[in-house]
Amino acid sequence: MKRKLHAAAGLIGFLAIATFWTSTAVSELFGSQEMVIAVKTMILNGMWVLIPAMMIVGASGMVMGKRRRDVPAVAKKKRMPVIALNGLLILLPAAFYLQSKAAAGSFDTPFYLVQALELVAGGLNLRLMGLNIRDGLKMTGRLRRQ
Repeated sequence: MKRKLHAAAGLIGFLAIATFWTSTAVSELFGSQEMVIAVKTMILNGMWVLIPAMMIVGASGMVMGKRRRDVPAVAKKKRMPVIALNGLLILLPAAFYLQSKAAAGSFDTPFYLVQALELVAGGLNLRLMGLNIRDGLKMTGRLRRQ
């Protein structure tokens, strides 16, 4: 049960961040200001799904991996604090800032600097979460170890 909950929460978190990242890139490159405002609002509202999913995956991962010392488990344990801090210190504040600036129609240099930071930080979290998914699949035997 814990494994399935952990996997589901991890997948939800990964897909939420991937959706936020892709929506941001598409709206900034091809969309109108109204589309950017809608995306920024959607991302902020999506935190109601993302944050609980990340809390569940983190807590369940700590419980399941408490005694594990194998290479994939240790790697996952090292990546999780980076993912969490990146989310709490960069991505969450950026989501609030960008939504408020977009809603005010203030698409200025600070907006685009924070937007660039958000895209880089989001890409980093996607990469680290992808590695965690890969290592989780190895640990469960669903992916062959090389």
